[in-house]
Amino acid sequence: MEQPLAKPRSLTREAAGLRSGVPGLSEHVDRFCALVERVDPLIHAFVPEPGRHDRLRAQARALAARHPEPAGRPPLYGVAVGVKDIVHVDGLPTHGGSALPPGVLAGPQAVVVDRLRAAGALVAGKTVTAEFAASAPGPTRNPHHSGHTPGGSSSGSAAAVAAGLVPLAVGTQTVGSVIRPAAYCGVVGFRPTYGRIPMAGVIPNAPSFDTLGVFTADLAGAALAAALLCDDWRGDDWRGGAAAGGRPVLGVPDGAYLERAEPAALRAFEESLERLAQTGLTVRRVPLFPDFAGITRQLQTINRFELARGHADWFARFGGLYRPETAASIRVGQGVAAEDRAAALQARERLRERVARATAEAGVDLWLAPSATGGAPEGLHSTGDPVMSLPWSYLGLPALSLPAGRTAEGLPLGLQVVGTAGGDERLLAQAAFLEGALGREA
Repeated sequence: MEQPLAKPRSLTREAAGLRSGVPGLSEHVDRFCALVERVDPLIHAFVPEPGRHDRLRAQARALAARHPEPAGRPPLYGVAVGVKDIVHVDGLPTHGGSALPPGVLAGPQAVVVDRLRAAGALVAGKTVTAEFAASAPGPTRNPHHSGHTPGGSSSGSAAAVAAGLVPLAVGTQTVGSVIRPAAYCGVVGFRPTYGRIPMAGVIPNAPSFDTLGVFTADLAGAALAAALLCDDWRGDDWRGGAAAGGRPVLGVPDGAYLERAEPAALRAFEESLERLAQTGLTVRRVPLFPDFAGITRQLQTINRFELARGHADWFARFGGLYRPETAASIRVGQGVAAEDRAAALQARERLRERVARATAEAGVDLWLAPSATGGAPEGLHSTGDPVMSLPWSYLGLPALSLPAGRTAEGLPLGLQVVGTAGGDERLLAQAAFLEGALGREA
């Protein structure tokens, strides 16, 4: 088993230090670029960028000139942030993990990047994505074991945080592209309620599901980022975490869905449940998805239809440049009828009502499940199975992945924590109980 390249860095501590002037921005940028030059050739988390050092030094000088006094510095002053390469950033090309000409994919800077820069962050660079945030993997390797996938499609963002290159990275999730790589890489991943962070300026995969999310070392970092990036954040309502949120009742969705996890992942999940119960938390097992196969079909119907529609022009012009996996998904989507997508969307609304009713009747605050079917698979030919995130993404519910145990081979595992629609603040606050009980899995 290889040793991890580095440990994730605390966003809250790093942001506080930079605001106070320790280290200074020039020194900070020099350290970051030296670290990228040393580590990134081993994991390929970032899209190569000639002139990265000069760009960041110039932006750091401008930022320092705007905010000379520590007391007036914004919350992410000088923090280096990785941004997934389907998110438009002024001054950096968007490739989307593809061979298409960057000029074809260009667009206005994403709202999420506007918010990062308004908070004082420096865009460290574009992070590697599976092609168009679908299933054709990029070159990124898992920092815990270079022979294993980091997950996807937000591969580079998860790996960059896990390897300690940046304390914060932005990803997107259509099905499992934040939660799964967070678990595989042993970091925290937060995917808010669908629509909570504007998607403007992001190349779409399936707009009915696409959601921006973040990777951090710990829950405190995710909460800091969420407060800055999400619309209408009500953090004061839940300030104080555990004390404010109250002790959550935990629900386990028994049935065919949970059975999709591998035996080792289920054993680790049950161990986590036992540790949580020992702290006095209530755990209730509730049959939740009796027709899980049907949910899977409905999500795939919507996803493939929308992928094909979103790429109709590009695929007609540049179809020969697409990776085989992406091209195959688009061709399937071209054969999906609009009325079938509409029926699947109607089925989703009915399921939302049933799940909300079941959640209320069972008195459940947070749903728990494995973040992935197991540890990161060996090889780089696949980003792994997103199925454990599938029903929650279909419903648009907010979710977290917390580090929770390891496989026999030493690869990280994650605990998926799911809240109620719009209840992102409460999810992050109440998840503090779980993080404290499980401890940091280094």
